[in-house]
Formats: sequence, structure tokens, C-alpha cells
Amino acid sequence: RNILLLETCLLGNLFYCLLLMAPVLMAPTPPSMCTPLKTLNDSLSHRRRFMKHNFPINYSIRVHHQEIFKLSNISKMKLKVEGLDELVLQRLWFQVNQGVLKKIIRVLPERHPSRPYTAELERRFRDAEGVFVHSHPAEVFQQELPETVQDIWDQLTEEPDRVPESSWRLASPKSLVDNLCHTMYCLFWDCFSSTEASQDCEFYTEDL
Repeated sequence: RNILLLETCLLGNLFYCLLLMAPVLMAPTPPSMCTPLKTLNDSLSHRRRFMKHNFPINYSIRVHHQEIFKLSNISKMKLKVEGLDELVLQRLWFQVNQGVLKKIIRVLPERHPSRPYTAELERRFRDAEGVFVHSHPAEVFQQELPETVQDIWDQLTEEPDRVPESSWRLASPKSLVDNLCHTMYCLFWDCFSSTEASQDCEFYTEDL
């Protein structure tokens, strides 16, 4: 087979042959994703004011333990699942944080000063998710997920009244949105400047 590849290369298709013989590399984030993610990031830059200052001290909400989605969670998954595709982690990131933002909005009264901000944040998040879905072939989202990731996915989509009490956690809105932001920088690193991503991704890369 290698001989056939080399012969094809000699016929002038060297670049294509090198791609065939080289290990499959992780595809970069589609350029179309960067605009909605940067728009989302603009909103996230105000999270301290709207997710901390407008809430009582030590205020927390009830979330599934899998919704406390930190860089350390991603690192552990990468250690458990050999060759874990970044695209799978990006899909999981959207699934996790979709639920997180909905839970924060659900606890906010209509006249709460942070409600318009959170609703706008959630809208921009959905816009980014829409672009994410349309930036990849439909088959990508039909592929079977690794067992570790599928287990998390199933837990997140389980009916709330069927979730064991031990799976619930209390977390502040600020910490949840911080997690959203930090993991975004690392999972979509090529959409952000090195200044934005480098510090947040240090732990992520060290643990791999």
C-alpha cells in the first residue's frame, strides 16, 4: 500500500499523499464560529457585575454535578478516553452550558437587574450553538459518543425528578459562568488571543 502511495506521489500528488500517510490532526475551529464566540465573550466580560454584585453574598443555585464543568473535568476525560476528539468536547460544552444558563434564568424574577443580561447571554450562546451545528456535516452529530461522554450526556438529559439527590450541587451563578468562559477559551482557543486563552489553559494543558 505504501508503494502505491509513493507512486502516486511521484505522479505529482505529493501533498495529498502526505495527508494520507500522516496521523489525523485535530481540525481547527471553523472560522465562522469565531464571530459568535467573540460576541458571546463580549457579554461574558460583564459577568462579575451581573452574576455577582446583583446577588446576595453566598447566593447559590441547584445544578447537576456534571454542570460544574471545569478545565479539570476536561483534563480527566482526556486521560480516560484515548484520542478524545475536541469536537466531542465542544458538543458537550454546548450541552452543559445550555442547561446552566437556563437554570440561572429560571431563578431570576422578571424585575431582577441581572435578568436582561442573562437572557441576552443565553441568546448569544444559542446563536453560537446554531453556527456550530451548521459549521459541521450532519453526520458529525449522528456519530456515537465515547462511553464516558455518553454517560455525562445521559445524566444531563435525564428528567430532573429522576436524578438522585446525591447528584445535585449548589453553585454560585458567577462560578458557573466563569466555568463557561474559561472552558470556552480552551476548547475554541484559535478564536481568541493568546492573552485571553493562555492563563486559563495552563492547567488544561498541564494535565494532559
